[in-house]
Amino acid sequence: MIRGLDLSVLYSGGGASSIAGNGNPIQALADAEKNQTKKIAAEAKQPDVQRDLAAFRKAVASAKDVKSLLANPAVQKVLLTANGLADQIGSTALATKALLSKTGDPKSLASQLTNPAWKAAAATYNFAGKGLAVLRDPNVLNTITNAYAEISWRKSLDATTPGLSDALTFRAKAASVTRADDILGDPILRRVVTAALGIPPQIAFQTLNAQENAITSRLDIKQLKDKNFVEKFAKRYLVAAAADPTQASPSTAQAGLQAFGLLV
Repeated sequence: MIRGLDLSVLYSGGGASSIAGNGNPIQALADAEKNQTKKIAAEAKQPDVQRDLAAFRKAVASAKDVKSLLANPAVQKVLLTANGLADQIGSTALATKALLSKTGDPKSLASQLTNPAWKAAAATYNFAGKGLAVLRDPNVLNTITNAYAEISWRKSLDATTPGLSDALTFRAKAASVTRADDILGDPILRRVVTAALGIPPQIAFQTLNAQENAITSRLDIKQLKDKNFVEKFAKRYLVAAAADPTQASPSTAQAGLQAFGLLV
């Protein structure tokens, strides 16, 4: 299990800059947290975000049914992104069937998919029961557009601080994790946890049981309920991501962790 992490060296400015390249990733996380509300509001006013949201609202207003709505690329872009499913944009058949699932049915597609975001989205909008009515609720539309702006802002952070958007998302989701499968089924949680623990990406080719053991042998899942632990773990991931922006492989991640005194 993970021992206490000494992060004090990260604020000294010496080692962090050499690994992060353009700055201290830990300080970048602190700045993002401090300025989040203001930055998201500014992101929502960006021309490309405004265009995406306008196209989404127009499609919702003119749609005749849920299936035709979900087939619209503009709708997929905003709706899936806002619900943590941006990597599934373009998977029209999958998205339609999953989001029209009756989540009370354990045999429904949303209930069977490994990524819990599908079931969460299907339950939130209940397209199977409410049809388009839910998306025509002004409060729901505002929630979706705000979420889209927030995720767009988070993505922009990665341009200067690799992994920062993942770290923020991890912090928000960590408390909901109750088992290793919750991590393995969520692309962002999987990326953060495996990189921070130095687990190689090739673990994905092993059996599910082997993947679960790789995580639980290194991490006590219950610790993810502890905000202080989650904060330290997110910082640990940022150091790994700074060591290798494309993929925090075991060798480069461990080198970065060792430089900061974080190696388990």
